[in-house]
Amino acid sequence: MRIALKVDVDTLRGTQEGVPALLRLFDRYGVRATFLWSLGPDHTGRALKRIFRRGFLRKVSRTSVVSHYGIKTLLYGVLLPGPMIGQRAATVLREAVQAGHETGIHCYDHVAWQDQVAYRGEGWTRQALEQARGLHENLLGQPATTHGSAGWQLNAHLLAVEEEWGLPYASDTRGTHPFLPVLDGRLFACPQLPTTLPTLDELLGWDGVEPQTVHERVLAHSRQPRPHGHVYTLHAELEGMKLLPVMEKLLQVWQAEGVVVGTLADMWQAMGGVVLPPHRVVWGSVPGRSGVLAVQGEAYSS
Repeated sequence: MRIALKVDVDTLRGTQEGVPALLRLFDRYGVRATFLWSLGPDHTGRALKRIFRRGFLRKVSRTSVVSHYGIKTLLYGVLLPGPMIGQRAATVLREAVQAGHETGIHCYDHVAWQDQVAYRGEGWTRQALEQARGLHENLLGQPATTHGSAGWQLNAHLLAVEEEWGLPYASDTRGTHPFLPVLDGRLFACPQLPTTLPTLDELLGWDGVEPQTVHERVLAHSRQPRPHGHVYTLHAELEGMKLLPVMEKLLQVWQAEGVVVGTLADMWQAMGGVVLPPHRVVWGSVPGRSGVLAVQGEAYSS
């Protein structure tokens, strides 16, 4: 079994505090991961307008958002100006590269992308992507090797840009196995390596799941066979901070069971150029997460 670690980095605090902790943890266990950066302004406070979204308040209460993100972060973009994450934390980004981890693009503005991309056109989408791409190259001196959408939100313009950039793979969706995405009647060439495992914020607080036991739920899901393995999305603000012990437990058990843990690039290389099936990308729900997101739909035949 193989598991690719995809680290979503959403905030300035997560970048400055969570990422270094994860780098130290991964180094102790000889593990490399794929870090996906939010590179523009931290506008986390603007996400509070999702209060009217079904299930959002329940999620906030289950996952102790304030304790994980901090009051200051929740004020960015509302009562405090949003700091530019990439510029303020450039040293951390470079440390991840120097340690041998894969790095890619999560977004320019996390809240704007997550809340708007599904309804935006080509111009808005391309500008957001180019802003993030430019920052990645300027700060790290190398192009991003992959992209993973904030909140698993996308549109067909994103898939077209990924194809245009020649990305070997992306991870913008939830699903069960790698596939070629089909959206708005078009088949795109950039493969999707979808997140296959539930995230901690989706599991905590359900059916008595506590931080001390949540790793058991992730492990149970990870033992279900999947073609080419699993993709586990973790967050610098959770597994890199208060829930760092959960991440360590996962690594301990996975390695004890002989699971190969690595990057999305490792998974892609291990697939050995296999011909992937096309699947529709549809809007669906995931237990424990509010709203809808891009999920792997039925197989597509033209």
